[in-house]
Amino acid sequence: MAYVISDDCIACGSCIDECPVGAISEGNKYNINPDMCTECGTCADVCPNEAISLP
Repeated sequence: MAYVISDDCIACGSCIDECPVGAISEGNKYNINPDMCTECGTCADVCPNEAISLP
């Protein structure tokens, strides 16, 4: 099950550089491609708003 980004996302960009497979895309609220996510959790570890979690 892929990580998801909640509405608490402030689009700071911290997670994008941390994703080793490039599964995160930019927008008003960032988005994680569930087909690419390897569930490593590095994005969740660096999110300052704790907006990234497993569903």
